Amino acid sequence: MTHIKNIINLLKKEFLLEIRQQYTFYGVLLYVAATIFVLYLSMGQPEAPVWKGLFWMIQLFICVNAVAKSFLQEGRGRLLYFYSIAGAMDFILAKLVFNSLLMILMSGVSLVLFLFMLGDPMGHEGYFVLITCLGGVSLSLVFTFLSALAARAQQGAALMAILGFPMVIPQLLLLNRISTIAFEDVLQGGLGWMLAIMAGLDLLLVLLAIILFPFLWKD
Repeated sequence: MTHIKNIINLLKKEFLLEIRQQYTFYGVLLYVAATIFVLYLSMGQPEAPVWKGLFWMIQLFICVNAVAKSFLQEGRGRLLYFYSIAGAMDFILAKLVFNSLLMILMSGVSLVLFLFMLGDPMGHEGYFVLITCLGGVSLSLVFTFLSALAARAQQGAALMAILGFPMVIPQLLLLNRISTIAFEDVLQGGLGWMLAIMAGLDLLLVLLAIILFPFLWKD
């Protein structure tokens, strides 16, 4: 019960800070809207493979701007305060949950703007909404984990770039493969297995964060 209470309190703190500052949300929203509008002016309504590739590219940049800075903006004094009132597992889980919810919101907004400006080439919209939410969570977990590692290193930005490439590429390839099924006229088999693989990768990242973050937390 103590761990759950700490996680809830830390989540409340994250939501209050986001509501008070709001620059991250509105900055990313402006970036998404402007980028999609430029794509609309340049390409009109692209074909399904191009639409899909552009969508996941935008999701990657959204995650970098909205999630990757979550630990880098935490000052040393604030981290010491959190160290005194909560454990490492509670802190990292609260960050993972908050960033996942934030990325789901951002992904939903970008999907609506994509459908409004670039058309709807999908064959199964409901499946793609599910894939979008799961993909947003997956990307947020990767970059939250990388942000936690980079925040404790001397060259945080360089470390995030070096570690991020081999970690995020498999996620994007799997998301692209899963998304292809949602764009087919006839729903093909294998979607459940690929979603299970994606969920397994997400669980593995959470476990890695819980295991490794306490060592950084004590530094």
